[in-house]
Amino acid sequence: MTGGPARHTAVSMKLETAASQLEALGNPVRLRLYRLLVRAGDEGLPVGRLQEKLGLPASTLSHHCKRLDEAGLMTRERQGTTLLCRAHYPAMRALIGFLDDECCADSSRPADDGKR
Repeated sequence: MTGGPARHTAVSMKLETAASQLEALGNPVRLRLYRLLVRAGDEGLPVGRLQEKLGLPASTLSHHCKRLDEAGLMTRERQGTTLLCRAHYPAMRALIGFLDDECCADSSRPADDGKR
């Protein structure tokens, strides 16, 4: 055997990670939260600002942040008394790459014309 099972394990692990991330983003509140973080760039946003923009109670926002953090899609960093949230861009790019490579690999999709 030349790596068949190892390849299956690696793909399965990647599949599980992608499934977890897609599940996390499948909630409308978390998707809105993630969109805000991605648009905020590398600076991220403080929890208070996210709470204000989303109109959520602190406990609800904390729950959604925790789920995105557990899925590897965001990070949280304490800076003094402020909790700063950031999108984890490498995970986002990996998920997009996974969807493109694994889900669309055998499709007869049109060539990318650069109009995204």
